[in-house]
Amino acid sequence: MSKVLNLDALPEPSRLKRVKRRRPGLLVANAVVVLFAAMAVTTIFTNPRFEWDTVGKYFFEIRIMKGIGVSLGMTAATMAFALVLGTVVALMRMGSSRLMSAAAGMFIWVFRSIPMLVQLLFWYNLAALFPTLSLGIPWGPQFITFDANSLLGPLTAAVIGLTLHETAYVAELIRSGLLSVPEGQQQAAAALGLTPTQIFFRITLPQALRVIVPPMGNELISLLKATSLVSVISLADLLYSVQLIYSKNFQTVPLLIVAAIWYMIITGVITLLQQRLERRLGRHTLIPAEKVTKVKRIEHSV
Repeated sequence: MSKVLNLDALPEPSRLKRVKRRRPGLLVANAVVVLFAAMAVTTIFTNPRFEWDTVGKYFFEIRIMKGIGVSLGMTAATMAFALVLGTVVALMRMGSSRLMSAAAGMFIWVFRSIPMLVQLLFWYNLAALFPTLSLGIPWGPQFITFDANSLLGPLTAAVIGLTLHETAYVAELIRSGLLSVPEGQQQAAAALGLTPTQIFFRITLPQALRVIVPPMGNELISLLKATSLVSVISLADLLYSVQLIYSKNFQTVPLLIVAAIWYMIITGVITLLQQRLERRLGRHTLIPAEKVTKVKRIEHSV
């Protein structure tokens, strides 16, 4: 005979106990991580050769503060120029003109292929190739002539080299973001009577930013760290300022720690701003309830 299930004998849901799944591998991994973290912290703060008193002494030193200003200024200026030029190059690359598309593709190929350090050295030594620079009509009269040595100083050469190198990467990021927007949305917006400018700024760009912003934030952080390369052309950025100091007092490791901590602080601030921007863009992708109601009312009225 089949047994009858007695529902009254079953325990109440409130009395049921949740049994956690045992994960011994996870516990072992956590223990290993905690062990290595404890070893690292102990080594860092107990090894007297780190010379933390020297780190604290030079952490806010005036030359280091000026070097941070130079690094941040170059990063901001380079990224601003790269965003403008990168947008132009991306639109040229996606345009219907084969000549413009080929020229943009050639630009991206050249400046992505040459290492940034080589570009910095090239622009810094451009006067050896062109002693004078002039503005005028091609193969015609020249209106203004400049001395290349006085015009292309370390800061100018650094900004030009970093901008051209960064423009090639930014152009590809912008192009990938624009291509991520389905073409059907643009066609639907055109069918509603929107102009190409309105379609770009109201339909395409807001959606493309969701794809562009995360890698663009990473590119900005990479650019900040790449500014340390300008030390090879004697530009007093953060790293070069640190090098000038430890070349005199021979406190190499403590001053390199100062530079590393400042780079981590600035990178952390950029990361927080990037995350806030990503969350803001994510909220705007959702259609508010009042807009949905308004659309439904319009559909019923039609």
